[in-house]
Amino acid sequence: MKRRNCRFFGQMMIIGMLIISFSLSASAADIDILACPEGCTTLAISMYLSREIQKSDPEFHLNPKATEGYLYNLAEMGRNSALWKTTVFGINDDVLIFAPQGGKEPFTKFFPQVNAKFRFLYGILWEVTGHYFITTDPKLKTYSDFKGKKLGLGLLTQSDWGMNPTLDLKYGYSISHENAELFYPGPAKLGKALLNGEVDAIVAGLGAEPNFKSWLPSLILSELEKSDKPLYYIGQEAAAGEKINESLKTSYIPITIPAGTLPRQPRPLNTLVDGNYHACHESFPEDLAYKLVKFVAKIGPKARLEAGIWQTWSPEMMVAGLSEDNTHPGAIRAYKELGWWELIKKFKPANLPK
Repeated sequence: MKRRNCRFFGQMMIIGMLIISFSLSASAADIDILACPEGCTTLAISMYLSREIQKSDPEFHLNPKATEGYLYNLAEMGRNSALWKTTVFGINDDVLIFAPQGGKEPFTKFFPQVNAKFRFLYGILWEVTGHYFITTDPKLKTYSDFKGKKLGLGLLTQSDWGMNPTLDLKYGYSISHENAELFYPGPAKLGKALLNGEVDAIVAGLGAEPNFKSWLPSLILSELEKSDKPLYYIGQEAAAGEKINESLKTSYIPITIPAGTLPRQPRPLNTLVDGNYHACHESFPEDLAYKLVKFVAKIGPKARLEAGIWQTWSPEMMVAGLSEDNTHPGAIRAYKELGWWELIKKFKPANLPK
């Protein structure tokens, strides 16, 4: 009798251990984030989110990965279906809109055709990056002055740093490789190239939030601010934005950057913005999407207060541009539970490919 009892209790302990083990494995989550190159703002945000999530839930692993840029992310997610259920990626709304046109002009050198269906999880910032230039030459005042000049851009695999300024120049001002020198060394090298006189002007990073009251500068601006060189900013007027939107079917928004937002910026600067998001494939697990959005909503207020991390965070920023059609169901469930889904009515949604 005692042996039977011991055997019974032993079996129960094994079953209990198996149940606990299964519960732990079921609650564990491992998500990769394809971010952007070293020196890119959204990589820093992803790394911060990863650290904070680990403090809250050691079983939830968010793994940021530096990549060659958002265009690389699009191409990689388009060709590698093994990533679809495990990976989130940084992307811009216009890039997802352009995706089916990849491999054709004017996108031939930037990314191949991508027909996979992706959905947004949350907005990160409204992207000013690539829509303005910085120079140390006071004679350069408008984009039209760039003809015959050496211009430093991001990588060809980056959307805002590389592709978007190339398209802005071409479709807004008829400037291309034919009448200017365009170099693509990437964000980490641009500051030094400008300060050393290797190029005449460079693009730089900056993020905004929907009310245009909080701004998130990129690391390159800190590098430039430490120098003793004069800095001059060259933006774009709304009319140029309309011309670009008409040509490329984009929906860039004209904004004004207040004086003093950028280092040694004495006057307001007019330019354009597009949307910056974390997205996933439509087959990404709903529960993982739900949990990730809930974590980001919880951590966001703290991240906003951390200097240089995510000053553009807000509930409005997370949902700006989202809709029932372009957002992952797990994310929608999280926003409705948070009471934030009604905020989408304040913004025009991005029309992603069906």
